[in-house]
Amino acid sequence: MLNAKPLSRGFYLRDANLIARELLGKRLVHVTAQGTAAGIIVETEAYVGTWDKGAHSYPMKRTPRTKVQFGPGGFAYVYGIYGMHFCFNVVANGPEVPEVVLVRALEPVEGISLMESRRGTLEREALCSGPGKLCQALGITKAQYGLDLTGGELFITAGREIPDEMVYVSPRINIDYAEECAALPWRYYVIGNDCVSKVPARYTRLARPFTAGEPGRSY
Repeated sequence: MLNAKPLSRGFYLRDANLIARELLGKRLVHVTAQGTAAGIIVETEAYVGTWDKGAHSYPMKRTPRTKVQFGPGGFAYVYGIYGMHFCFNVVANGPEVPEVVLVRALEPVEGISLMESRRGTLEREALCSGPGKLCQALGITKAQYGLDLTGGELFITAGREIPDEMVYVSPRINIDYAEECAALPWRYYVIGNDCVSKVPARYTRLARPFTAGEPGRSY
């Protein structure tokens, strides 16, 4: 699995919601001078800049921060939060259609000791159970903004198959500012996986099983 090929560009040139579901089970890899770290993706969120008020690029807002979203899918969109953490996103869809998928949590599978050192914890479930945590564990910062995910430094490969019955959806986390869009069930996660991020109970209460054919249904 270490030498598995990165996913092709074609995988990313589709709707963010399709990709958000299909990224579950895929393997995110970052190769650095300190070593390689990787994890299985177990939680994602989709964002659509054309009309989704939760997206940084809404409404079709092109800025120095969001410019990579207006190119083709398959590039890294990385941004900072709280002045100290970073969030890794996959750019989706075609040029001039700004969509991304936020990778919210990973199940660590490679470079565990490196992750532990970076995170300062030996608790496996705490290494990558949140967007800021996984970036710290994998060494992802704004330096990786705009990287081509079909290349050899930061990339995504095949991993393990996640059947539909193991996938749940809920509203996205902490985007109340998105008004009516905050309720969209665009968070996808692997039910029962210990590495999924810990979220307020209200999101768990609103969660429901994923329905086959569901992604993109709201377009």
